[in-house]
Amino acid sequence: MGEWGIVPSSVVLTSFQVMSRVFLIWAVTHSVKEVQSEDSVLLFVIAWTITEIIRYSFYTFSLLNHLPYLIKWARYTLFIVLYPMGVSGELLTIYAALPFVRQAGLYSISLPNKYNFSFDYHAFLILIMISYIPIFPQLYFHMIHQRRKILSHTEEHKKFE
Repeated sequence: MGEWGIVPSSVVLTSFQVMSRVFLIWAVTHSVKEVQSEDSVLLFVIAWTITEIIRYSFYTFSLLNHLPYLIKWARYTLFIVLYPMGVSGELLTIYAALPFVRQAGLYSISLPNKYNFSFDYHAFLILIMISYIPIFPQLYFHMIHQRRKILSHTEEHKKFE
């Protein structure tokens, strides 16, 4: 929707977020039944749920040209807690899945085979976890910058009203 100007979201970032959530839900939580009762799953589901309620409230009120300050503030403030909470839940869930993935050989392909190709899903999950190291701080500090820009602009605007 961002490419149509309806909402101010990056298509690339939105696609990445959707794919990562589908991956975490299907390829980790759904596929490794043993992690479904982990507290870490509840942690990321709560963080994602609150985030989406805020995000779509923000978009809806913005489209109606009637954005309450509380919703704008929530959109650019609650991520400070929700983003690390969600990432922690995601990483802890993947970590909890690792022994089960290794034991079952889940989604792994061993050599020899007719395609002369191998894939180790356990190692792939470890790489996914490592990828959070450079990606999380970039996205988090981008949001901090956005918060400063958006909310300081709002505060300055309120001074003149």
